[in-house]
Amino acid sequence: MAILDAQVHAYERDHPGRPWTAVLHGPPEATGDQMVAAMDEVGVDGALLVSPFTMYQYDASYALEVYAMHPTRFRLIKPVDSTDPAVADTIAEWAATPGTVAIRIMLNRSASEDAADPGLNHVLAAAARHSLPVNLLAWGRLEQARQLAARNPDTSVVIDHLGLQQPFEPPAPADPFGELPSVLALAALPNVTIKISGACTLSHEPFPYNDIWDPLARIFDAFGMDRCMWGTDWTRAVALLTYREGVEAFRVTDRLSDSDRTALMGGTLQQVYNWKD
Repeated sequence: MAILDAQVHAYERDHPGRPWTAVLHGPPEATGDQMVAAMDEVGVDGALLVSPFTMYQYDASYALEVYAMHPTRFRLIKPVDSTDPAVADTIAEWAATPGTVAIRIMLNRSASEDAADPGLNHVLAAAARHSLPVNLLAWGRLEQARQLAARNPDTSVVIDHLGLQQPFEPPAPADPFGELPSVLALAALPNVTIKISGACTLSHEPFPYNDIWDPLARIFDAFGMDRCMWGTDWTRAVALLTYREGVEAFRVTDRLSDSDRTALMGGTLQQVYNWKD
């Protein structure tokens, strides 16, 4: 069983050669080497490396450097700008870049709120032409995400972080699964997959976070394990739990069968992102 984390971030310290545009919650640096060491310590075989938008916006050059140093451990997800007239060219370029398996749209970062927006739909159509899934950070935009997926049935759409607003530091929201009905509605669309990433940050209990499992079970039942992928969202979650806790919570629970765990912690990811080795 390959253990594959559906979302991690890596970044250097802020420096003039690659300056940050803002500060992401996390340590002062989380280099590729440090991420690999953390994965090795808990037996995670690989991870999807998402270039951190908060720091680097659409510049994924550091992620490319990390992949070049650790090509067997990472695959790349590139944020793209739906308002850029040349975004289709950007998608084509990244589709031809070794290690790239998907693109990402941050719906909560100045993207149009209109599901009919030409730029957003252009991105989804272009990604489909290159067989690249589109990851959507859809906090507060679940209905828009549903409509976008419905308008683009040939595009593989992946909902980041359960589709639910997640904290950057304690405490968890009072009603962290309040929008669960809107999340479950997405399951009716066969081209939608969901990342069960950052789930532990929604718990009001200490490790192993027993209060998350009933709502997660509803998501598993709605989507099926073949459309669910576990992830930690490391390093965003450092103020709430350790990397080990984010991994072990899914290993030690008795709420997953062995086959469920195999699919959730790597099998589905391999299929959705065409990770073959």
